[in-house]
Amino acid sequence: MRTYAIGDIHGHIELLREVHTWIAADQAKHGAAPIVHVGDLVDRGPDSRGVIEYLRAGIEAGQDWVVLKGNHDRMFSNYIRDINYHDPCLRRDYGYLHPKIGGVATLASYGVKNAADRPLAPVHAEAVAAVPEAHLTFLEARPIYYQRGEVTFVHAGIRPGIRIELQTEDDLVWIRKGFLEDTRDFGDLIVHGHTALDAPTNYGNRVNIDSSAAYGGPLTAVVLEGREVFNLLGSRREPILPSARP
Repeated sequence: MRTYAIGDIHGHIELLREVHTWIAADQAKHGAAPIVHVGDLVDRGPDSRGVIEYLRAGIEAGQDWVVLKGNHDRMFSNYIRDINYHDPCLRRDYGYLHPKIGGVATLASYGVKNAADRPLAPVHAEAVAAVPEAHLTFLEARPIYYQRGEVTFVHAGIRPGIRIELQTEDDLVWIRKGFLEDTRDFGDLIVHGHTALDAPTNYGNRVNIDSSAAYGGPLTAVVLEGREVFNLLGSRREPILPSARP
């Protein structure tokens, strides 16, 4: 059972278009299959608006794409809905416009300039006016996991020992502690992003495909054949073997 997956995008529309061309070339050789995007469409990169519109329009046009919700996607849509929103899993001293989050870059992609250097209320009012309702409803409607064959796709990870349908959104879009260090078999292979690495890494029970596009790294696209994982590099498949440990 073949499935494609793409890591954390963070506003890098050109990287996203590029890896989609790689997937299209692989599909031409091996056959069509769903493409799963593991979330974090927005923040830090140059064109979050473009990423959302590209994926939204593609799904509307009938592309076999799954787009999961990431913690940054949740923070962005909730910030637009409510200036006083603070994500319960975010440090209390961080707001959406904190430099570590990257929300300023997202607002800039919608034409809201210098958001970190101006009073909060007018910046928020501009953002509300600038962000299309279709983009907000698209982000809010994103699923928090996707299962196919023996693989479960999530943004951040899972809470070990809890059935997937009983997992909380907070865990699926934010978890690190309690998941990343766990070497037990989770049943399904877990494919996730959220924790930035230099390259996609297979730990045997999970595969992290966040290769730091948010920080100048590449955007990873992988293809899974059952539980076998291959990194797509242009027209090549490179096996990602389950040899690493946390």
